[in-house]
Amino acid sequence: MDTSTSTFSTYETAWCPGCGNFSILAGLKQALTELGLRPQDVLMVAGIGQAAKTPQYISANAFCGLHGRSLPPAAAAKIANEKLTVIIDTGDGDSYGEGGNHFIHNIRRNADITHFVHDNQIYGLTKGQASPTTAEGQVTPVQPEGNPETPFNPILTALAAGAGFVARTFSGNPGQLVRIMKAAIQYDGYALVDIFQPCVSFNKVNTFAWYKEHCYELEDDYDPTDFSAALSKAREFGDRIPTGILYNVPKVSFNRRHPVLKDGVPLVEKKLPDHLIEDLMNDFV
Repeated sequence: MDTSTSTFSTYETAWCPGCGNFSILAGLKQALTELGLRPQDVLMVAGIGQAAKTPQYISANAFCGLHGRSLPPAAAAKIANEKLTVIIDTGDGDSYGEGGNHFIHNIRRNADITHFVHDNQIYGLTKGQASPTTAEGQVTPVQPEGNPETPFNPILTALAAGAGFVARTFSGNPGQLVRIMKAAIQYDGYALVDIFQPCVSFNKVNTFAWYKEHCYELEDDYDPTDFSAALSKAREFGDRIPTGILYNVPKVSFNRRHPVLKDGVPLVEKKLPDHLIEDLMNDFV
């Protein structure tokens, strides 16, 4: 892939017409461009799923891994070369289901990575079974009598796990979407953005109109440094669902805490003394 230019191009997609992923991809390209980033500066990481196809559709460095396993290689890439802007694009199943353990522990690790979760409240790649965020009682092709499980609250979980940047937005609100994406990318540490997006093929409940009706933007006087307020807003999920930056406080990132990395020199640029390598090799003799 040619990343020699400063323009983020889009490649042919396999998404359904009307899918919310299209506006998320457009917002991502706009956010990266407005931040002055180049394709060669950006690493897109994903697991498996419709949302996880995003790295394949944009001209940037890409790593596509296993289902639910996008966060470990993303963190590793940032730890090795902090000059890269590392962005993860995955779905709610990939991030909160198969990848739930990595989701929690990468918050704790706090590597400087940006996590965009395309949350359509369904498994869109594997034909519409309930995902971790599907509402209790919602009928799907696999749960014809309704989903029997309590939905996972990723925003509340991220706050409880110690995330310093937690936000939610909607693919149908492009202005807010781009603003939040830019703020998340600029945050020094792990940043979660849960992005509502309709799945027009398999989720006939959480439609574009449903999100428009239920979502509202946080008030202008809302304080994103107030942890108690963030917890309260994170629990608000029903007739009204808040969108915006719920929590944004500085935290020391992994690279700034690690004794080998805190000097700011990327790991890939560090030179080891020859005798250390020789000593290590001799240990295996």
